[in-house]
Amino acid sequence: MSLALGGVARPDSATAGTPADDRILLSVSDLRMYFPVTQGLIFERHIGDVHAVDDVSFDLPRGQTLGLVGESGCGKSTTGRTILRLYKPTAGRIVFDGVDITRLGGEALRRTRRRIQMIFQDPYASLNPRMTVGGIVGEPLTVHGIGTKAERRERVAELLDVVGLNPNFLNRYPHEFSGGQRQRIGVARALAVNPELIVADEPISALDVSIQAQILNLLERLQGEFSLTFLFIAHDLSVVRHVSDRIAVMYLGRIVELAPSGDLYAHPLHPYSVALLSAVPIPDPVVESRRRRIILKGDVPSPVNPPSGCRFHTRCWLRERLGNPERCTTEDPRLRTLAAGHEVACHFAEEVDGSIEQRQAIGVPIPIAAGGIASAGAATPAAAALAGQAPAVPPAAPQA
Repeated sequence: MSLALGGVARPDSATAGTPADDRILLSVSDLRMYFPVTQGLIFERHIGDVHAVDDVSFDLPRGQTLGLVGESGCGKSTTGRTILRLYKPTAGRIVFDGVDITRLGGEALRRTRRRIQMIFQDPYASLNPRMTVGGIVGEPLTVHGIGTKAERRERVAELLDVVGLNPNFLNRYPHEFSGGQRQRIGVARALAVNPELIVADEPISALDVSIQAQILNLLERLQGEFSLTFLFIAHDLSVVRHVSDRIAVMYLGRIVELAPSGDLYAHPLHPYSVALLSAVPIPDPVVESRRRRIILKGDVPSPVNPPSGCRFHTRCWLRERLGNPERCTTEDPRLRTLAAGHEVACHFAEEVDGSIEQRQAIGVPIPIAAGGIASAGAATPAAAALAGQAPAVPPAAPQA
């Protein structure tokens, strides 16, 4: 066994199973998580399902961070909880370190959970107010039978020091700490059993902006020190950009774009990703002056009865520009590779690259064609169609 961080050992690879690819720690294939909708009090009838997660697939290599982003209610947190087996998947496969954990139960599942931990979103609700900090951080050690009582106490003090808290805070209660300090306690608890994968479910969304940077820096430092792998769930694209190696964009239970972090921000290829990026402020007044936010029309459809075909077609700005092609409403787009490591679930993703909307979302100057018309250069048919509808430059202020 290999020892790390206070003598807590990770399971041998022989007991964990031999992975098919040593580089891939987590592989999710066609994952579905449906919640039944019932009617009636005495005699319940199954009348439908909430399609919270519907056909999600991705690979997460060791030591990397995958950012999972999207609007509230798109299935991000449900995906993370299903991977941890807090929910029993409806269908699909979850392979962790070469072992299919989709249907594991009992002692086998308990041993696996020692290697996968979670940082919860709300630092106020995720800590038991009746337990001391020492009890909260040390509880995973007790559950898994690691060390003696004295060794566990020493381990907890060491963990508090690792996350930047005073080890003497062992006997304090959660209400005595600020939000940022409580989240550090949650991080220490996640590290207690020396996991390999940590699912961070919006770990900074409930914190002040100044504290958010501290927690992000802490997670990055811990990842480097202990070779951690992160699934980082968030709705803030500006945050995910700085911590993720790759980013998966979710919409209504499905991944619509999966790409390296730099590629996604430089060349978003799904209309939904372009709309999300257009709302992220850029701290450069020159670049910001060239941008225009895309306001999506309508509400997010119900996951109980998702739209046919492409689930985004009811709000898609590109579909309107292309004359509402029937393919968007009848054919379900699958993730397809358009560039190295860049996958998109859109029938007309090629029309997005170079379009005026894409350029305005990321702040790229729009070339001016003859006659003063904004043009996307030798771009796509969609960009050419847009040329006569968008202003070349922001409108000038009216003169007195």
